[in-house]
Amino acid sequence: MREVVAAMNITSIPVRPEDMWLAEEQDATAASDPDGQPLHLFCYPAQSNFSGTRYPLSWIEEVKSGRMCPVGGPGKWFVLLDAAAYVGTSPLDLSVHRADFVPLSFYKIFGFPTGLGALLVNSRSAPLLRKTYFGGGTATAYLAKEDFYIPRESVAERFEDGTISFLDVIALKHGFDVLERLTGGMENIRQHTFTLARYTYAALSALRYPNGAPVAQIYSDSEFSSPEVQGPVISFNVLDDNGNIIGYSQVDKMASLHNIHVRTGCFCNTGACQRHLGISDEMIKKHLQAGHVCGDDVDLIDGQPTGSVRISFGYMSTLEDAQAFLRFIIATRLRPSHGQPLPLATPGEAGALSAESLPATRARRSPSPQEDASPDSRVWDNAPTTVDAVSLRPPLLETTRTQQTPSEKAAGILDGGLGSHIVTNLFLYPIKSCAAFEVTRWPLGNQGLLYDRSWMVVNHNGVCLSQKQEPRLCLIQPFIDLQRRIMVINAQGMEPIAVSLEENSKPAQICQSKVCADRVNTYDCGEKISSWLSKFFGRPYHLIRQSSDFQRNARKKRGKDQSACTTATLSLVNEAQYLLINRSSVLELQQQLSTSKYLLTHCTASCGLLHGDGTIFQGDHGGLSNRCVSLGLALMIKACSDHRSLSDENGKEELFPVNNLISRFRANIITSGTRAFEEEKWDEISVGSLHFQVLGPCHRCQMICIDQQTGQRNRNVFQKLSERRERKVNFGLYLMHTSLDLSSPCYLSVGSQVLPVLKENIEHYDLPASEKQQEVIS
Repeated sequence: MREVVAAMNITSIPVRPEDMWLAEEQDATAASDPDGQPLHLFCYPAQSNFSGTRYPLSWIEEVKSGRMCPVGGPGKWFVLLDAAAYVGTSPLDLSVHRADFVPLSFYKIFGFPTGLGALLVNSRSAPLLRKTYFGGGTATAYLAKEDFYIPRESVAERFEDGTISFLDVIALKHGFDVLERLTGGMENIRQHTFTLARYTYAALSALRYPNGAPVAQIYSDSEFSSPEVQGPVISFNVLDDNGNIIGYSQVDKMASLHNIHVRTGCFCNTGACQRHLGISDEMIKKHLQAGHVCGDDVDLIDGQPTGSVRISFGYMSTLEDAQAFLRFIIATRLRPSHGQPLPLATPGEAGALSAESLPATRARRSPSPQEDASPDSRVWDNAPTTVDAVSLRPPLLETTRTQQTPSEKAAGILDGGLGSHIVTNLFLYPIKSCAAFEVTRWPLGNQGLLYDRSWMVVNHNGVCLSQKQEPRLCLIQPFIDLQRRIMVINAQGMEPIAVSLEENSKPAQICQSKVCADRVNTYDCGEKISSWLSKFFGRPYHLIRQSSDFQRNARKKRGKDQSACTTATLSLVNEAQYLLINRSSVLELQQQLSTSKYLLTHCTASCGLLHGDGTIFQGDHGGLSNRCVSLGLALMIKACSDHRSLSDENGKEELFPVNNLISRFRANIITSGTRAFEEEKWDEISVGSLHFQVLGPCHRCQMICIDQQTGQRNRNVFQKLSERRERKVNFGLYLMHTSLDLSSPCYLSVGSQVLPVLKENIEHYDLPASEKQQEVIS
C-alpha cells in the first residue's frame, strides 16, 4: 500500500501494534471527527503472518467511529482488514466487523486453487474507488479517438479486467462444500487448530537442556490463551544449551530429514520480524551489504538471526503431526553432548519428570585410519578391467617445494614436518551427482580436474537431477579411459555403455539448462545413452554435456585474490573448481557417529495435557495439566531413545567406515591432516607446483545422508555433523587454482605434499570453539 499511494503523492505512516494498544487506552474525546475531511485508510492484518498474533477486530469499529485514531489529525477513517491468514482457520462475520475492504486468499483456505483470492468491498465504500486503467469487459462504452470512457456499474465487472480464472472459480463451491462436510464448519476448524497449536506451544516451551536452558525461543505477543488473540502459528528459533541461536537454514534441513516441512525467514513480514528479533533498520541495510537478501539461507550474521522458523496447523493437521514435530526437536536437541549421558531428574525436583535409565547402545567397532587410508585404493571394487588409463598409474610423489609466494612470506607456512599434509585420495565425478571415479594421478583443465562434472543427467523437461530427487544416481558408475578416449558407464544389472570423450563432429542442437541459478549451454549425448538411463531408472532421462565453447564464470567472489575469482571458469559444479576435505575431520565425525547414543532425558513443563489415548483436555483457567504434558513429553523422549541406533531409512543398523563417510562428502581432494577442521584456518594451499586459493567453506545439505554405495539415506550423519558444527553445517573447503599455466600438462597426484598458508587474521593455531564457526558471507 505504501508504494501505491506514494505514486499519488500521498503520505503513508507505519503504525506499531504498541501504538494501537496505547490508542485504545486514550480518552475518546481526543478522537477525530468521523465525518470530517480528509479521508484516511487504516490497513492492518487480522492475523500476523509472522507470529500468528490476532489483532482485535474491534479496532475496525473503533477507528471508523472516530473513537480511536491510528495517528493524530482530523478526518474520516476507512479500514482495510487483511484477512488472508485469518480466514484460513477462523470464521469472520462481516455483519459484525464491518471493514470497508477485506482481501482474502482461497488458496490459504483450501490449498487450491493456487494464487486465487478476492477483494471484498463494502457497498457503502465502493463509490470511493477510482480506476485509472480499463481492460476487456470493464467498460460500458468508450472511444478510441477521444477521451471518452464509461465504466460498468457493477464493482466486480468494473475492476475484474480481462478474462478471470473462471475454471478455478468454479472449484470454489466444491471447496466450501468439502470443507463443511469434512469439518462441520469453520468454528470447528478454529478450535481444532488452536488446540493443536496451544499443546505444541506448551510442550515446546517446556523443553529444557540438562542445565535448565530452554531449547527454543518463541516469538509471540500472547500466551496462547484463546483463539481470539492467537492463531495456529508458532514462530521460534532453536537454541543450543548456551543460549545461542541455531540458524533457521540448519533447522530446515534437519526437519526435512524427518519429513517435516517448515517455513523459514521473515515470511514477507519484515516489520514483525524486526520487532520480535530486535533487528534495527540499520542492521537490515547492513545485512543487505553483507549479501543477505530475502529468501536466501543466510540465517546468522555476526551471531544474530536474520529470521526464524515457523510451523502452522490447518484443518487437516492432527495430534500425531504435533507430536512428530516435538519428537524431531527432542531427537535433534535433547541428546548427549560429547558422549556424556544426560542427567535425569530426581523425584524431588518440582515439576520435573523422573524415569529409569535406558540400556546403553552396544559398542561399535571403529575402523582405524590405516584400514581405510590406503592412497593406492584406486577405483571402486567393480571397476571394469578394460579401463587402462592414466588414473591407474602408480602414484607420483611430489615432495619438492617451489619458491615461496609473497603471501606465504606474509602469513607464514604452517608448522610441521615434511609429509604432515599429504594428498591421500583424488576423486572426480564425470557425471554430476553420479558415483565418484577415484584416481591416483590426473590431468588438470581450465575448469578443474579434467572431465570433472562435464556431464549431467536431466529429466524430459531438461531439469538437472541430483541425488536429492534421485538417490540412485550414486549407483551410476562412470570411468574415464584417457587412452581410448571414452567414458565407460556401468550400473548393476546393466551392460556397460561407452560415451566418447570427443565432442560430436556433427552439429549438435544446443539446449539450455540451469545449474545453481546459472544458465549453461549443453547438448544431448544421444538416444543410446538416454535409453540406457531410462531403462535403469524406469523413467525418461537424458545425458547432456556442457558445450566446450560455453564459458561459465564463478559467480561468487570470496577470496582476497578477487581477480582470480572473476576469471575462473566452472564446469557443471555448484560452487567452485575443487572441493577439499581433511581426513582428520572425517575421523572425528566417524568417532562421534560410532559412539552416538540416544538417552532418556528430562524436561520441566509449564502447561499442557496429553493423555495416553491422545486426547487433550483443558484444565483450570484454560491451562493444561503439568503432570500429563510431562508424561506426554517423556513418552516422546522414550520413543526417541527406543530408536537410538544409527539406522538407515529401512531400519537396518549402519556402521560408518572412513571411506564410506569420505564418499558422502563428494570431494575432489582428500588430505591427511594433523588436526580435525584445521583446514578452516587455511587461506591458500600449494600442491607441488600448483597453487590454490581458498574460497570458503562448503555449506552442507542433506545429500551427505545418502550412502554412496547403496543409495540409502541415514539422517544421523547430517544430524551429528550439525551438532559438531554448532551453527552452520560446514565441511570441506572450496578451492580455485591461481595462475594455472596449461601450456604444458599439469597433474594432481596422490602422495603429493600439501603446504597450507594460514589466514593472516589468525594469530594462534588453536581457536576457542566460539570462534571456530565465524560466518562467511559472500
